[in-house]
Amino acid sequence: MPGDAVDFRTVPALAGTRHGFLTRRGGVSGGLFASLNVGLGSSDDRAAVLENRRRAIAAVAPGAALVTLHQVHSATVVPVTAAFADDARPHADAMVTATPGLALGILTADCAPILLADSTAGVIGAAHSGWKGALADIGPATVAAMVALGARADRIVAAIGPTIAQRSYEVDTAFRDRFCAVDPAHESFFRAGKPGHCQFDLEGFIAARLARAGVRTVVAMGVDTYPDAARWFSFRRTTHAGEPDYGRQLSVIALG
Repeated sequence: MPGDAVDFRTVPALAGTRHGFLTRRGGVSGGLFASLNVGLGSSDDRAAVLENRRRAIAAVAPGAALVTLHQVHSATVVPVTAAFADDARPHADAMVTATPGLALGILTADCAPILLADSTAGVIGAAHSGWKGALADIGPATVAAMVALGARADRIVAAIGPTIAQRSYEVDTAFRDRFCAVDPAHESFFRAGKPGHCQFDLEGFIAARLARAGVRTVVAMGVDTYPDAARWFSFRRTTHAGEPDYGRQLSVIALG
């Protein structure tokens, strides 16, 4: 994969922004991290990670300043008005801004990246949503933070990027019960699996919570990170393979 061009996917509904869900292709990292690993928390060579991050922004939002978080699987959203140093990243899982020139970046490797925009108001957001953040409503919290900056929930477009799909996301029944204890209707996002287990639809759950928060346009890309090792990093695939570490891909959005 080193030597490939930087590769990313876009969503037509997010027109008016500069955005991309980047694959793992087009970077300089090798081995387990080949090749566009942007994870500062990985054991990859830091210089390679920084070069990968530079390449990613140059491809998607040239001239913008990349802003990322120390992601902690929370429902914490931070408003951003200026870039901050990598070693001063807030502990949070979503960002919102109305400031041009900032590229909000979310790192994932099975969890769902969510990019959001109200282009009329000039407000964007980006969120990291694993199951903990989804259950804590990181998506709706991001919508609320965008509204506080002048967006309207019914104008916001949200795109859920590459994430582990239901067919690849086996959980035990205790996991399901945790969701159903919050709302019995959440059982609809679980499909029966082998005895004592079921399959969780993380993408569908996030989409439903965003819709409930008033977002009328939710694009679920339906891209499964687990089986496609050529394009996507996957924490679960790495775990099943017994590998010692894994890379992270970047999803980014900036005002146009």
